[in-house]
Amino acid sequence: MSLTVDRKREIVGRFGKDESDTGSADVQVALLSARIQQLTDHLREHTKDHHSRRGLLMLVGQRRRLLNYLRRNDLDRYRELIQELGLRR
Repeated sequence: MSLTVDRKREIVGRFGKDESDTGSADVQVALLSARIQQLTDHLREHTKDHHSRRGLLMLVGQRRRLLNYLRRNDLDRYRELIQELGLRR
């Protein structure tokens, strides 16, 4: 189950510079965080779904790499993003 089009638009509108800004690191991290939350909820119910668990771990790794990129290049934007998303770091 992936994110709905409306949910993606909402996230892009909130974290992007405009409605067409889907490639910035902020938007990508926010979209990954929403997908990670969805998969986490799924795995709480379906504990033996190891294929989805592997996908979740890959998404978490991708988000971590994007956050490391943000931290290296724009520390203020990184801090603001993890604060807004409620991520630990």
